Amino acid sequence: MKYKLAPEIKRQIKFLVKKLRFNHIKINNIHCIRSFDAKTRAIARIWGMSRLFKEVAGLEAHYIIEVNAKRFDKLPEREKIKTLIHELLHIPKTFSGALLSHKGRHHRINDKEVEKIIKQIE
Repeated sequence: MKYKLAPEIKRQIKFLVKKLRFNHIKINNIHCIRSFDAKTRAIARIWGMSRLFKEVAGLEAHYIIEVNAKRFDKLPEREKIKTLIHELLHIPKTFSGALLSHKGRHHRINDKEVEKIIKQIE
């Protein structure tokens, strides 16, 4: 699989973080890539850092948002934004490097929740 930095995705993420007031997200610690020839059915994925990197190596948490070029690039603009919001929702308020699941005790990450959020910027 091939990867390429995706600065245009990073700009969209930066806009969304600011517009949606996701103040817990450290934009400088978010990295965006576009993958090619990925075997996944996913449109996009988010990768977090294990707590081990922070505790043992003293590194700050970082996240990588990967968009699957084959699937993401052909989406309408609104669906692209929804996909990026979905990925941002996986980042916990602690910005610890961990990832939130789709279903938690106090949260849900699904189309209904993303729709509520995207209406804030439309």
